[in-house]
Amino acid sequence: MTRLLLTLILLALAGCTTLPSPHSAKRIALTFDDVPRQRGAFFTPDERTERLIAGLKRANVRQAAFFVTPGNLAKPDGAGGEQRIAAYVRAGHVIANHSFSHRHLTAVTADEYIADIDRAEAWLKGRPGTRPWFRFPFLNEGRRDKAKRDAVRAALKARGLRNGYVTADGADWNMETLTIDPAKAGKPIDMAALRDLYVETMLGAAEFNHALARRTLGRSPAHVLLLHETDLAALFIPDLVAALRKAGWTIVTADEAYRDTLGQAAPDVPSAQGTLTEALAWEKGLPEPRWYDRASPRVADPLFEQRVLRSQPR
Repeated sequence: MTRLLLTLILLALAGCTTLPSPHSAKRIALTFDDVPRQRGAFFTPDERTERLIAGLKRANVRQAAFFVTPGNLAKPDGAGGEQRIAAYVRAGHVIANHSFSHRHLTAVTADEYIADIDRAEAWLKGRPGTRPWFRFPFLNEGRRDKAKRDAVRAALKARGLRNGYVTADGADWNMETLTIDPAKAGKPIDMAALRDLYVETMLGAAEFNHALARRTLGRSPAHVLLLHETDLAALFIPDLVAALRKAGWTIVTADEAYRDTLGQAAPDVPSAQGTLTEALAWEKGLPEPRWYDRASPRVADPLFEQRVLRSQPR
């Protein structure tokens, strides 16, 4: 009788112990676009790479993905870019195709766009750490031109390339842009406020799209956060990773994120541009908002002016 009672108690306790469902687990990979990027607000490109690698290591991020635009090597700050890309790979990270010239798909013909992908792929071929992923510049997959969208999708498939989609975007590039001119002009910048705004904005992008994915898919996939190779990332990536983990996120590798079955989705929506979560929610008919509000400069710029530059609201 005593043994039976003990067994029942143990079973009851086991029933009260709930583990996170794989459908609700919060997992996210970090990815960085436009590599090698031009000079930012605070560092030389070499300094930025050193700091970003050190910051990722300090944050115990085992693998991030860097999407490379080889045409940037010919720009004024492109010198040494090939060595910086190799440094990311030596640190355990991976690289992938972000086109050669970073064009809008809607600004060129499908053939011209595909040739630009091929040119970048030729540069990447044989380099250590290369993955068969292509990320559309500006996340522009053709917008309303479905014929062009489908032509590029078919070309990627024929080349063994997968869409290097993103599921969360906080428009960090815009915050970097807002920082450059004040820094050059020697205006006061509240660095603590800049850090806090950067971290909460990128974390907010992850949280918004986690909730959107659960409403759309009934689960939260392994997410992919879009960042750029910016000075802000070099400064604040350990703070961002700490905030993500505090909010219950697990940082996963890009390899793991892109193994998610979500990558098989090819949503058919009226305008193909933006995050994959937004497109899938639109395809399912979920009501607006399907996009993170701070990804819009209309929302983000006043926050930056008020909090970082301490400007009075207009």
